[in-house]
Amino acid sequence: MARLALFGPPGAGKGTQAERLKADLSLLHLATGDLLRAQVAAGTPLGLEAKKHMDAGGLVPDEVVIGMIREALAEKPDGFLLDGFPRTVAQAEALGAMLDDLDAPLDAVISLDVPTDELTRRLGGRWICRRCGRSFHETSNPYDGSACPDGDGTEPCDLYQRDDDRPETVAARLQAYTAQTAPVADFYRSAGLLREVDGTGALDEVYERTRSAIR
Repeated sequence: MARLALFGPPGAGKGTQAERLKADLSLLHLATGDLLRAQVAAGTPLGLEAKKHMDAGGLVPDEVVIGMIREALAEKPDGFLLDGFPRTVAQAEALGAMLDDLDAPLDAVISLDVPTDELTRRLGGRWICRRCGRSFHETSNPYDGSACPDGDGTEPCDLYQRDDDRPETVAARLQAYTAQTAPVADFYRSAGLLREVDGTGALDEVYERTRSAIR
């Protein structure tokens, strides 16, 4: 079993790699966004606390997110994959203290590295169907015009581009990520846990590099 964290900039392919790692290594996949939504929907104490901050337009406090992760790890502390967390050094420190308390420290932190121009191309060309939620890309996975599976059988997908995927906003997202998360890479590098993986090329190639980094 392995205890891993996976991070990288928007558009680096974290979700795709996380799904394959989860399946191949039998890991508990912990994406903080999913945890937040599940706890809020269930009306748990942590979910209610998170909702209070979300409704006020603020960020969910780190201690609330850490609490959700701790509860989830009670299910499988010896094999998990944190997806996109931690994003700040303060979160990394709080996460480390919590995992030490559970006697389940991280084995490795995988960083998917992709050049800025490639990230801009990936993000700026992404389109999503409002009905079925499928994601398409202008160059790597273009929509073929087929009927939407959630429509009446004849309607095409209703494609739209998220505001944060529009070319004019992508640069700001990447700058914010670099400023916020680059120190996290340095934090784990100094701890000897960082494994930097080239996130460019075919998906299978990236996955093999990721597996090799874990080994």
